[in-house]
Amino acid sequence: MKEEDEVLAVKAAELYYQDDRTQDEIGALLGVTRWKVGRLLQQAKDRGFIRIEIVHPRARRLPLERRLRDAFGLRDAVVVPDPGPDDPAELADRVALAAAEYLTNLRPVPRTLGISWGRTLHDIARHLPSGWASGVDVVQVNGGVSVNRRSSVAASTAVMMAQKAGGEATLLPSPAILERAETRHAIESDRTVRAVLERGRAAAALLFSAGPVDSSSVHIDSGYLTADEIEVLREKGAVGDVLGRYIDADGRIVDPALDDRTLGLGLQDLRSAPISIAVIAGAAKRDICRIVVETGLCSVLVTDEQSAEGILRGAAA
Repeated sequence: MKEEDEVLAVKAAELYYQDDRTQDEIGALLGVTRWKVGRLLQQAKDRGFIRIEIVHPRARRLPLERRLRDAFGLRDAVVVPDPGPDDPAELADRVALAAAEYLTNLRPVPRTLGISWGRTLHDIARHLPSGWASGVDVVQVNGGVSVNRRSSVAASTAVMMAQKAGGEATLLPSPAILERAETRHAIESDRTVRAVLERGRAAAALLFSAGPVDSSSVHIDSGYLTADEIEVLREKGAVGDVLGRYIDADGRIVDPALDDRTLGLGLQDLRSAPISIAVIAGAAKRDICRIVVETGLCSVLVTDEQSAEGILRGAAA
């Protein structure tokens, strides 16, 4: 870039960004065409003469997103700001909204979307606008029929997402965790269930969250596991569950017997998916969020600022 053009670029940037002049006005003041002003402003951006910062508390943290992509080879990352330590509900809502916006803008549109279930996924479905896509079929990829009297959110989540996209929902009619491994094998060998799982594996994108190993686990709430059983998993080294699969800090299954009773897609299915979108946020899920990213279980991460910074600190250690 010539020195005279550099000077013009700085002057144009000052007039445009500091003095709120239009490009026509800047052209008249500098004696150049409007087209030349546009080129000067672009050159000022390209050369780093301009730094634009969005300071609204809901603004995405783009530098963190770039660092996550570069550090872990992610296809994409979305990082939302933390509202503060005393408002976990607001944080969860922000992250679910960000995930809904990401899905709405995802191109090409995934004609088949495989989803897990739980509070996060239900919040994403709630935030998706009607018409967020056209003709997207949603497939439930892990068992979610509730075993207690509470209404299961698995089916309603898939149906809501599909209806808002003008598509159909394919449900997995089974509990997430069976009493016996033999029962799980028998159910998965059923032609209807097998077809659902195969459809999930062939989905253009998979969308999932992860759960902590504590009393807030959705598996306790749904009646699959007791608080004592969750504590045993924690003592075995579990840091969280992904698709109902409890894993340790190295991404390994901590209880093979329990895993053999768990119905649905497995961890390798997430790694081999064309797009695997993890939506994980909050202090209780920071460890499992880090493991998901570090072990390649996702190609896209939607998370909060502190979780993103923690993941990057771990990578640098």
